[in-house]
Amino acid sequence: EVEPISTYVDFGESEFLVADERGYEHLLYKMAESFLFTSEGKIMDSRLKLNTVVREVQHSRNGVLVSTEDGSLYEANYVILSVSIGVLQSDLISFSPPLPRWKMEAVRNLDVMVYTKIFLKFPYRFWSCEPEKEFFIYAHERRGYYTFWQHMENAYPGSNMLVVTLTNGESKRVEAQSDQDTLREAMEVLRNMFGPDIPDATDILVPRWWNNRYQRGSYSNYPIYANHQLVHDIKEPVGRIFFTGEHTSEKFSGYVHGGYLSGIDTTNALLEKMRRDDGRKNESQAFLLEPLLALTGSLTLTQAETVTSLHKCDIPRQLFLSNSKLGLPEAIL
Repeated sequence: EVEPISTYVDFGESEFLVADERGYEHLLYKMAESFLFTSEGKIMDSRLKLNTVVREVQHSRNGVLVSTEDGSLYEANYVILSVSIGVLQSDLISFSPPLPRWKMEAVRNLDVMVYTKIFLKFPYRFWSCEPEKEFFIYAHERRGYYTFWQHMENAYPGSNMLVVTLTNGESKRVEAQSDQDTLREAMEVLRNMFGPDIPDATDILVPRWWNNRYQRGSYSNYPIYANHQLVHDIKEPVGRIFFTGEHTSEKFSGYVHGGYLSGIDTTNALLEKMRRDDGRKNESQAFLLEPLLALTGSLTLTQAETVTSLHKCDIPRQLFLSNSKLGLPEAIL
């Protein structure tokens, strides 16, 4: 049974290409302005540590200690870890103690997709731009070899740019070679399609998501046999470490909005956990404090009446005080 893509169901089937010259990061900076200190559009908040590589996370029931590549240490009560599933599968970040087996098995069972869009700019346009014709396909004996092409005239009229999409094995192969080798291969394919007289590209951009140690892939891909337990284990916290990112989104994994919405869900889950912990801490303090106040006689009648039935234990004050006959100093009270 084939299910519709959740993104199309929730947000509609129309697709739009973001052509804002300020770039995708502008959205992040605008959102960050609501909770970070900014000045003239720039983030000036010292709490935000950019270009700081986390290498180890030590965790216990008492808190978390994060070690970075520059030797810095950061202590926290909790940590939200938003690195990609590819980074979790790599050895960039170590955990002490190691993450439990159920968590690591879930991480290993999740696939990492490599999706590479290569941009080529030309001195002039030599391809057709008829209405509603934006894509063309190249057939080659090797699967995925510069197959899917797209022109950018609809998004950037007059840009004279083509985009070719590679995935997985071909992406990794191209990432490992020079841009000039990639340009030579792409031009050979284009001349097979459009003839030998087309101009050479004047520039090329080759993203390298797989070789980037801070990404190690483009997005997560749940296998066909995946069940709800795998999704649960991927996003389930380990002690004081909470996990978030597009890979923790059951409905929108693989999408930017999946990462954004999962961040909100994880934050709410952490806030709820902190509230529960604070409640238990207060109950524990009251459980210890109220009997001592009653025993020392410093608890007023009004206060005593408010002690919960759980705390109202029938340990007579005189019985406790009689222990002083055994030589217990008064200060112990």
